Order: sequence, then C-alpha cells, then structure tokens
Amino acid sequence: MKRWSGTAGFDGRPAPVASSRLTNAIAASLALGALTLCLVVAVTVLSSNITMATAIPA
Repeated sequence: MKRWSGTAGFDGRPAPVASSRLTNAIAASLALGALTLCLVVAVTVLSSNITMATAIPA
C-alpha cells in the first residue's frame, strides 16, 4: 500500500504506509472471515430448510 503525497504539494513520490506482510495478513484474515460468514449462512439456511420439511406433530 502506498500513499501518494503529490496531491498535498510534495514531489509526488509514493511513501510506504504499511509493510507487505501486514497487508497480506489483513487480506488473509478478511478472506477467512468471509469464508466463515458464508459457512454460517449456509448452515443456517440448510437447518431452516430441514426444520420446515419436518412434519409438526399435532
């Protein structure tokens, strides 16, 4: 990730604001969170479908 400082009146060279290891760690944690969220939604939908398919005894 690089920030362009040229818009603030400087010479326009990019200044690093985060290391590549930190960027990769953040990307990996976001991907893992998205996968976990998808799995939770899938399990919720499947369990609600199973619940609706079972007969309710009267």
